[in-house]
Amino acid sequence: MSGPGADTTARPSSVTSTTVLVVEDEPTINQAVTDRLRAEGYTVHQAHDGPAAVAAFSEHSPDLVVLDVMLPGFDGLEVCRRIQAVRPVPVLMLTARDDETDILVGLGVGADDYVTKPFRMREVVARTHALLRRVERAAELAARPAPTTRVGDVQIDGPARRVTVGGVDVHLTPLEFDLLAALASTPGAVRSREQLMGEVWGWSDASGTRTLDSHVKSLRAKIGAGRVRTVHGVGYALEGE
Repeated sequence: MSGPGADTTARPSSVTSTTVLVVEDEPTINQAVTDRLRAEGYTVHQAHDGPAAVAAFSEHSPDLVVLDVMLPGFDGLEVCRRIQAVRPVPVLMLTARDDETDILVGLGVGADDYVTKPFRMREVVARTHALLRRVERAAELAARPAPTTRVGDVQIDGPARRVTVGGVDVHLTPLEFDLLAALASTPGAVRSREQLMGEVWGWSDASGTRTLDSHVKSLRAKIGAGRVRTVHGVGYALEGE
């Protein structure tokens, strides 16, 4: 991790009233992340294992959770499952480099983004700002939901935020739904990674495309791999059957 370099990422509108839960069993990392987020103006609570994380989530009702995957008690993936079952909350995972299985499972159970260790502290801050801005934007979009769209046998019910494939309900996380809706807005047309990151996440940089690619893999696993076409070096397109 690098020192606290300046971060130019735009902040959400109400940092001072925002609560973050940091879950990390390594005390040095936990405290470093906590100190930096507090310096940014957030109210931060800490937990060091799975059971304590779930308890702290219930007690403090955080607006965002920074969550390590490897935890004592039970792991971060189980923490994510349990807290998302209580209420949807943005989750930023901290994970070991190249651990793609954990990343895909984490995104599948409701994590929104991830950073790999060792990470730069400014990256954690930037991702935190971005996820909280996305929550604000999602609330705005909910007030004017997208119409029902059909692409092949994939039907996307915007007002109900419901997806069916071949008439069968498919459970998507909020981010997966927004990603699918963005692709479905221009069926068959290639959307660049930058366009998708800007539309779905509200920000884009070179490292963010890893998050997008991982979410596409998770989406493909749920709706069928052949329905999302990759154009190498450019982006993705949603195809009919």
